[in-house]
Amino acid sequence: MTTIHDRTVRSFASDNYSGVHPDVLAAIAAANDGHQIAYGEDVYTARLQEVFAHHFGEDVQAFPVFNGTGANVTGLQSMLPRWGAVVAASTAHINVDEGGAPEKVAGIKILNVPTDDGKLTPEIVDLEAWGWGDEHRAQPLVVSITQSTELGTLYTPDEIRALADHAHSRGMRLHLDGARLSNAAAALDLPIRAFTKDAGVDLVSAGGTKNGALAAEAIVVLDPAASQGLPYLRKLNMQLSSKMRFVSAQLIALYEGDLYLRNARHANAMAARLRAAVEAGIADGSITGVAFSQPTQANGVFATLPDGVADALRETFRFYDWDAAKNEVRWMCSFDTTESDVDAFIAELARLTGGARG
Repeated sequence: MTTIHDRTVRSFASDNYSGVHPDVLAAIAAANDGHQIAYGEDVYTARLQEVFAHHFGEDVQAFPVFNGTGANVTGLQSMLPRWGAVVAASTAHINVDEGGAPEKVAGIKILNVPTDDGKLTPEIVDLEAWGWGDEHRAQPLVVSITQSTELGTLYTPDEIRALADHAHSRGMRLHLDGARLSNAAAALDLPIRAFTKDAGVDLVSAGGTKNGALAAEAIVVLDPAASQGLPYLRKLNMQLSSKMRFVSAQLIALYEGDLYLRNARHANAMAARLRAAVEAGIADGSITGVAFSQPTQANGVFATLPDGVADALRETFRFYDWDAAKNEVRWMCSFDTTESDVDAFIAELARLTGGARG
């Protein structure tokens, strides 16, 4: 097929905009010859269990799925009875970016709580973790966190352990949305297990697509007692791949070696470069009217811009408004963001904010 898109167009909108890493494409091709049993009884999905056991610990079980929404909705559904509810940050993907799928597909009530940095604490959880035994209230039975968060911030292992202990002491379970799990591992410089199973997390949505894969995610059950019916729910929620070997092969390519880390480290480094360049521009006056609204701890940069600058900058580089009322935007870097991409973005930002003319 002839390429029909402009390969020179670059963006800071989402790590979903990036392509597929060549090693992942090669893994798909390598899995393509011959026949394998369908619906997950293939050797690649069996191998994936071993790969994830290395990262998350023995006795875990991985269920490959197509996308992050499917992983979150199906995983949470397996953790809850029909009367169960989930406590999550108001900025959580399951609350604002999944089209109501938790409610409409899984019948899950989301009890959302406001946070300044996208992170929950035991005290914040308790704003909605109450009312057990009250038949008039959806029962809070799961706490869901995101690592790294939707605001680009990170939980430490101790912070996750505190949440897990707090949830478990109240008869609740802890779910972790790991769409950017690799970016967190790279930023913390820790094994994945250190802030998942060893920190008390019960179930993880393990990301692949944002880090160089093509429609490849996984639900990873860390505590078998926390989840029921996943083989049936995955099919029920249309997340069971008939040719699962091609999903599993991608995740093996990412996680068997260090590709997941190399990709994430690069994306994080590009975000750090972008932030440092803006800070330098603010300091020397070449960039004016720009401020940061969150710390940059992974591969996302959150900032506020002068009136009109976001739309003008988007004529060259696509990115999303985060809170348009505050002129707050999000700039995301990915595994294939280059230093020249960042430098060109900074040059255009300086031109538009007027500092470059002064």
